Amino acid sequence: MTAVHFTPELVENPVGAYAGLRTRPGLGHAVLPGLNTPVRLVTRHEDVRAALTEPRLARNRTTITDSEMPDPQAELPASGLEGIPEEYAQYFSGHLALFDGDEHTRRRNPLTRAFTARRVAALRPFVEKTAGELISDLARAEQADLLGEFAYPLSTAVICALVGVDAADQDRVCGWIRDFVYGDGSRLRAGLGGVVEYTKDLVARRRTEPADDLVSALLADGGTTDDEIVTVFFLLINTGITPPALFLAHAVLALLDHPDQLELLRTEPELLGRAVPELLRYVTLVRVGATLYATEDFAFAGTRLKKGEAVTVALFAADHDPAAYDTPERLDVTREFGRTDSHLAFGHGPHYCIGAALGRLVTGVVLEELLVRRPAAPELAVDRADVRFGHWPGGGFHLLSLPVTL
Repeated sequence: MTAVHFTPELVENPVGAYAGLRTRPGLGHAVLPGLNTPVRLVTRHEDVRAALTEPRLARNRTTITDSEMPDPQAELPASGLEGIPEEYAQYFSGHLALFDGDEHTRRRNPLTRAFTARRVAALRPFVEKTAGELISDLARAEQADLLGEFAYPLSTAVICALVGVDAADQDRVCGWIRDFVYGDGSRLRAGLGGVVEYTKDLVARRRTEPADDLVSALLADGGTTDDEIVTVFFLLINTGITPPALFLAHAVLALLDHPDQLELLRTEPELLGRAVPELLRYVTLVRVGATLYATEDFAFAGTRLKKGEAVTVALFAADHDPAAYDTPERLDVTREFGRTDSHLAFGHGPHYCIGAALGRLVTGVVLEELLVRRPAAPELAVDRADVRFGHWPGGGFHLLSLPVTL
């Protein structure tokens, strides 16, 4: 069977392409953007859920020996740390997504215990206040970039508050984060150094003066070193700012593209509880999940996998599978989900997103503050055809900006 190449056209318009892939028997081959080695692509909702809990599909390729199967990840930069000064590289190695089994559990458990429902709920007043202030500032401008001037600053401020950055220090720390994450590289070292030294100082202070924040929770949990807490902060910076910011912008754009659903939500605010998971499903920002590797020869989803063979889950395809959802191509803010969200926007299984509850909280607050409470909904400040998108690593096709009038 011919491998499907993720061309720019396919990445930009995935719904139809994935529909065709789902009808193929077994698991077809696909070549992901920027790669040459094909992977087995899982597209059906049931199969994606199964793959994400299958113990014979591992994330750490180095644990699989005696296999000559090609590794598509080997085509990527070897370390993923290009541009990071050597003295800071230790804080970016050991990403949770790359571990399996007991080692993954050991690294994840302290964070899981720190991300309690109570701690997440306690952030609501801060999120509401910050979102409200940002919206008020932007409303005074002729037009605003909802991604760069609202979603990014909000996501950054939420991460600072979660970790425990004191209110008086948040502008300074958020500035270092901007230098590290969004700058042109000229201030990367200064941004990194600022965050590292501040976090170490924060750890020392919280050791003697604990507060209700993530750093204090990790210290109370025990067994987490100062350097590991700095690593956690950078993990949150890398995963808790850009993806949530992009999602918020895409969610607003989806509602602007569906004015009937936006009006329904404004008329019936009680639908917010359904609209949040529906937008997560509809957008599914991370379209393709991490690469998995067969730890042995075995049959999966009607396909015989060889030891070491690469498998990738198409989360977007799964969340638009008609076998799992009625008319999945339609945004429907009245769509009912079960007690637990059945969508896969946050993944599934052992690697389910730690920040899922926080993501739902922030999304709900933003929809309410930006779209429901205001006298008028925001409008695009440019023609829809002029909204700018760009290709991102891993098959994403995301907004570069979202100009609106408030």
